[in-house]
Amino acid sequence: MTARAALILLLLHVSTHLCLLPSPSGVSMESIDMRHILRWRPLQSTCSTAVLYSVQFQGEFELRILNGRWVDAPECQKIPHTRCDLTFDLGSDSDYNIRVRGQCGWQVSTWTSLSAPFNRRDTVLTAPQVTMTTVSNALQVSFNQLPLTAAIRVTMWKRGDENKAQVYKVPAEKMLLHIGDLQEGAEYCVRAQTVLHAKLSSSTQEQCVSIIGPDAAWKMPTTVSLAVIVAAGLLFAVLVVHCHADACYQFFHEEPLPPVLEHFWTIQVPPRPEDELERCDLIDMVLNLKSEPAGESEEHTAFTAYLKQ
Repeated sequence: MTARAALILLLLHVSTHLCLLPSPSGVSMESIDMRHILRWRPLQSTCSTAVLYSVQFQGEFELRILNGRWVDAPECQKIPHTRCDLTFDLGSDSDYNIRVRGQCGWQVSTWTSLSAPFNRRDTVLTAPQVTMTTVSNALQVSFNQLPLTAAIRVTMWKRGDENKAQVYKVPAEKMLLHIGDLQEGAEYCVRAQTVLHAKLSSSTQEQCVSIIGPDAAWKMPTTVSLAVIVAAGLLFAVLVVHCHADACYQFFHEEPLPPVLEHFWTIQVPPRPEDELERCDLIDMVLNLKSEPAGESEEHTAFTAYLKQ
């Protein structure tokens, strides 16, 4: 056996051992609202280490300019997961070939390509998430989680006048639509769709709000306050004017203070200096009156009657 034949046999032996892994199967692309996720089934292998996966893509630029070169997806090289987010790798509207392979130690599988080229124009669009608020006589419509490079088509009309609906187009980076000079007291309704090129998503459900106007900020609290005052006045009139003393005492009798609270609710007011002087004058007057005959002093009689009151 020549050296050349031995080398060929050795290469075949090495290649056979390097490609013992089966190729990944079930490769598919899930693209919703311009987010592109490549998925595949996990390999059933008996290797002692975890199976790692790598993903490559090839677009129009790689085919024509780079002579058919395949580009590694930076975030999907030797990963243990069976999914790869290619949202930021597939940056144009051209067709992309995509493939994946598995590796376990020194064993490497062959590449499995996506069954058909993928174009991000084929993404599935969902209805946008819409929030409506009123500011004075204006309507604000905000959006959440808008797809990249997409826009929002907003249709607005006054309740009962849908034939005169107005259509607005909002770019994805704006995220807010402000519609002013609306009729106070009228009800306005909105529907929205996601737009990507000539492709439209399903429409949101109809949402309606009433325009309250610039004066509603003080009208509502004032109305509530007046209602509370009037109700309190009527209650006071019923209780005070039409409530008999005995009946009122029956419903509003005084309850004794619980013993636990007596210590906390005992209030002692310190005497004022002028009260002390007045008390001393009364004591002196009493002593003077006691020294005189009771029947001969008119002041004694008057003071005694005062004390009995």
